[in-house]
Amino acid sequence: MLCELKVENLALIESLHLQFDQESGSSLVVMTGETGAGKSIMLRAVHLLMGGRGSMDWIRSGAQQCVVEALFAVNADHLSLLETLREAGLEDGSSVILKRVLTSGGKSRHYVNGSLATAKMVSLLADNLLNVASQHDHQQLLQPALHLDFLDTLGEHWPQRAQVQRVFSQWQQKKEELASLRQQERDKEQRRDFLKYQLAEICETSPLPGEDEELSLERKRLKSADTLIALSRKVYRFLSTTLADGLFEVRRDMEQAVQLDAQAEELAAELTSYSYQVEDLVSRVRTYKDSLEHNPVRLEHVNERLNALQHLKRKYGETLGAVLSFAEAAENELLLIDNMDKTMNELEDCVADLEKELLGLAESLSQGRRQTAGLLAQAMTAELDSLAFQHSGFEVRFLDENNDITAVRNSGWDRVEFFFSANPGEPARPLAKVASGGELSRLMLALKCLLAKKDMVETVIFDEVDAGIGGEAAEAVARKIQELATHHQVFCVTHLPQIAARGNIHYRVAKQQEQGRTHSSFSLLAEEERVDELARMLAGESVSSQTRAWAVELLAKGANLQIIEKGQEDRATLCR
Repeated sequence: MLCELKVENLALIESLHLQFDQESGSSLVVMTGETGAGKSIMLRAVHLLMGGRGSMDWIRSGAQQCVVEALFAVNADHLSLLETLREAGLEDGSSVILKRVLTSGGKSRHYVNGSLATAKMVSLLADNLLNVASQHDHQQLLQPALHLDFLDTLGEHWPQRAQVQRVFSQWQQKKEELASLRQQERDKEQRRDFLKYQLAEICETSPLPGEDEELSLERKRLKSADTLIALSRKVYRFLSTTLADGLFEVRRDMEQAVQLDAQAEELAAELTSYSYQVEDLVSRVRTYKDSLEHNPVRLEHVNERLNALQHLKRKYGETLGAVLSFAEAAENELLLIDNMDKTMNELEDCVADLEKELLGLAESLSQGRRQTAGLLAQAMTAELDSLAFQHSGFEVRFLDENNDITAVRNSGWDRVEFFFSANPGEPARPLAKVASGGELSRLMLALKCLLAKKDMVETVIFDEVDAGIGGEAAEAVARKIQELATHHQVFCVTHLPQIAARGNIHYRVAKQQEQGRTHSSFSLLAEEERVDELARMLAGESVSSQTRAWAVELLAKGANLQIIEKGQEDRATLCR
């Protein structure tokens, strides 16, 4: 459950620190206020905590960053959450601290129990800690594609669905491989001859990696042979005569100078070493000169070889390495063609086995869904009856009763849609065609209540789910939310006094101006202040004594119902 919430510099909130009762373990916290007072900012803070995207525009004007931090107490029975924390090395006793920092520079950081964490990890943890139901969630009921997700969530069929998806993906992959192989099998003789021809052409030339580059250099040298021979001879003559003779005289003169002056010894040694190096260079130039020859026959052979290699590169790859890779792939494909019949038989057996397994999993999943559908219809009828939908009808219908392999998808072969009738005697029809906005809100509330009873999430947040309802329906919604709060921690942002009157804890959100700046404040209301707030919600600025009396009556009614429902819950616990 949520124990503490801190918010700094988020929109109109400069600083906020709320603490919630940890002893009761369940409560209804209501937040009321005028439109635009800042109630939605709370939902924005929760959105950031859950790893959602943030905007720099959300940071309070003049601040460098906004910070949202929440402390949750973790139930020891919530094994999946505790295991996730242990695997990530984030376990910290029986609590979880989520923190989100959003800077004006566009950077965002997530923390779990003081350690940096990814948005994905934070989102996974948040999904196990709290559930948010907004005023637009009921639009999901208008999308039949999502109805199967609701059914699988309520029936806890997601592990089975994941198995179906895994086998379906394998089956699809093997089917595609088999289809490709069958296509190849039809053309295999023609393909075999073509591959053999290509391999023979490459093998006949027998290219070597980098051979074309070496031959290009040799061709350039052969084409310039006359010029190279002339230049090397000229250099050799100079080194072997003029320079060598001159260095001999220099060496001799320096030897005489050393005899006359010892300081010239180091210089003489360097000149002697240089003269020996020149002698070595003369030898190397002579070797290079003698290696050169004018060889038109070799040049013609090199040109022919380069043309053959270029022909291979035009057909099979930009480089000789690519040509050799093509040849290797062709050899592998020929081997595959030679073993194609055996491979096809193995693939056919594999596809048949996967198809059999897939049908079995889809059948098992479908049977479980049909059981869940019956239970869901009964549970929804009971929930809707408590939401002022007496004698309404709710059905889960399975469409396209084609239970063979052609109907299987990665979610199984079932297609479901929710049907509803709000009035006795009227046939049930698809939700999108019969339900109004207020009716959809109550239908979604009923589903949320059923979901809340199934999962381990202890904190549920309702954001103006009362939109579009009033009168008896408003009373019914208030009772239902209060009932949920007997076993969950419930936060409810509301404009309905019927709901606000049933809260254990009541916060009023208001705008205030201080030193020329506007900020939102959250005030915990005492009993008398709750009367004033309910009266405002009932009559706006035209509050009268009758309005205040009505507000007092709503509060008293809400308190009595809490006592009655608590007693009923205690008796039920004793009976169990």
